[in-house]
Amino acid sequence: MNKYYIIIYFLILFFSCNSETKKTNSNLDAEVKTISIIDTLSLKLNVNEKWIANLETHQGVSKMDAIISAFKTNSKTDYKILGEDLSKQTSFIIKHCSMKGESHDQLHVVLLPMLDEISILREDTNHEKKKLALHNLELLVSTYFKFFKV
Repeated sequence: MNKYYIIIYFLILFFSCNSETKKTNSNLDAEVKTISIIDTLSLKLNVNEKWIANLETHQGVSKMDAIISAFKTNSKTDYKILGEDLSKQTSFIIKHCSMKGESHDQLHVVLLPMLDEISILREDTNHEKKKLALHNLELLVSTYFKFFKV
């Protein structure tokens, strides 16, 4: 079932943004993550400037950041609910994507691994994998803000 969700997300993401995407060479095997996911990203700045993201993407990632912060602040432990809440935000981002060109391609470098981590939160039964997925999501959100602006 997990593979079907990932396939559906990829299809929606690629077709909803109305631009061509480039394949990335990130080795993000969800079953064998022992290093930080950020080590596998190949993001680059736009001639030493941040990429411009559309407002809805920025709002969605900002809400994801707030959801993660609230989860950690309140010492919650239901990772499945966290995954569901974050999944709603990624669906919002995908649905409202209007980015094109290189900025869009660079967004995919961050967003696709987010979808993988969210799937782990929602579906995996291993508590340690869920904790690592949350940690990786925090790093991915932080990376988004480092490389993108409105």
